[in-house]
Amino acid sequence: MKDIKKALTFSYDDGVTQDIRLIEIFNKYGLKGTFNLNSGLLGKKGELLRNGVYVNHTKINPNDVKAVYEGHEVAVHTATHPRLAELSDEEIIRQVETDREKLSELAGYEVKGMAYPCTAPNERVIEVVKNNTRVKYARSTQVTYSFNPSDDMLNYCGTLYHHSDWDRLFELGEEFLKKKAETPQIMYVWGHAYEFDIFPERWKRFEEFCEMMSGKSDIFYGTNIGVFEEFGLKA
Repeated sequence: MKDIKKALTFSYDDGVTQDIRLIEIFNKYGLKGTFNLNSGLLGKKGELLRNGVYVNHTKINPNDVKAVYEGHEVAVHTATHPRLAELSDEEIIRQVETDREKLSELAGYEVKGMAYPCTAPNERVIEVVKNNTRVKYARSTQVTYSFNPSDDMLNYCGTLYHHSDWDRLFELGEEFLKKKAETPQIMYVWGHAYEFDIFPERWKRFEEFCEMMSGKSDIFYGTNIGVFEEFGLKA
């Protein structure tokens, strides 16, 4: 695989029950995703109002984590999804490491990745995570619309956020398929699986996207950590 310079990876937050349907799509087309869970909220029932629509926001049961996410990656999203910039250093560490340790127990392997909750991290939050936790990479909410890997693995910026950048999803996908890469290029798509329920027709369209992107001999399909390790990217 070392001669392959392109990789496709996905990242989805909150550990909601819609992840089950999303994983079925990924598995159908041989794709891999990373799922960022809040261990302190697992099993909690709820709903959110988004774009004038109430959508289910029920979290996966903790006892189902290993089975649901088998073959994919479980990663940190903090224990209870706070705004980290508003917390003390000590509470940031507790939120991250408590989540990482509990998810490691539930998943059956050491969890190494993370997605920051709520908003992009500030410099202090990044430094606290870097110097006081066992997280090896952390995804920001910022996007680049680029396939170049981020320079900072503890402030990793994805290619696009599918919910707000829906119209560009296929455009960038087609660009990525045509690209002749000489250095590592990563198409990194992130979002929340519950967002597909806001516009239900997008489930079908997203499956069409997955089918379009799948089965290419010049693309490595991996979880976030799998792609980063394949390309030798380290924090």
